[in-house]
Amino acid sequence: MNAASPFAFIDGALDRADHLRDDPDTLAALWPQARVVLLEDDGRACSGDNDALLAPTGEMLGGGPGTAIFLGLHEGVAWFAQRANTVAFDAPGRIDLRAAATRWPAFESTVFAQARAMLHWHTRHRFCGVCGGELAFVRAGWLGRCTQCGSEHYPRTDQAIIVAVSDGERLLLGRQKNWPPRRWSVIAGFVEPGESLEQTVAREVLEETGVRVTASRYVASQPWAFPGSLMLGFLADAGPDIPVVGDELDDARWFDADTIRAGLARDWAVGPEEDEGGIALSAPMSIARWLIQSWLASVTR
Repeated sequence: MNAASPFAFIDGALDRADHLRDDPDTLAALWPQARVVLLEDDGRACSGDNDALLAPTGEMLGGGPGTAIFLGLHEGVAWFAQRANTVAFDAPGRIDLRAAATRWPAFESTVFAQARAMLHWHTRHRFCGVCGGELAFVRAGWLGRCTQCGSEHYPRTDQAIIVAVSDGERLLLGRQKNWPPRRWSVIAGFVEPGESLEQTVAREVLEETGVRVTASRYVASQPWAFPGSLMLGFLADAGPDIPVVGDELDDARWFDADTIRAGLARDWAVGPEEDEGGIALSAPMSIARWLIQSWLASVTR
């Protein structure tokens, strides 16, 4: 991650160069010097020694762009994403996006996130939702066109809100059943059809915790390629309702500023056998942690 951004997958974004998606001749000319991020079907990237990014050039892979997805340009160099099992290239390692976000430079992890989201869309949308026909990907991988009925399908991004809810003195946090012991985070949930973002904030918080939001405001967003979401960050006010969890959370509680401050000071990855007290909060790469930090700053100024 780069210090310029408070969380991952923001800094170093490519120039997506939309005008080149319909220009196969130019993409073919850029291919020999292009960098290609190779991805397994499970979303992991091929890596080199010490888990560093391994993005061979098009010349090393041979041929032309073919089925590779054009991601964009950086300093005149084209970047593509390609399924690793479609090329003859040996890589010593594999790395997942969460690990890469903590180890790679911001530019590289941001490119990886874009590549992973696009690969997921390709692998999960191979057939037309209208007639069931097979999709042919055109526009350098950014458009799926049905080979039977001609319907067009575009990359999907699932919008989700993520919100730090405060009663003025305390922060509302929840925890899921499958999380490590003592791990807590802010409330999140997907936007439903016909719903504004503010309505989603109020509904999700009420459904998951029983707490009623009285006001909310948007503050920032983060692409979240796990597998293909956009996290829309909010700060919200609520009354001092007693949390009552629904089906999605294992627990929800109000925490005071001292407890939150101690949680932020603790290593987020510490296991229960290493530290028997306090709470552990979201990873530094996430907008969730930034929202928690933003709330703490607002109540301790």
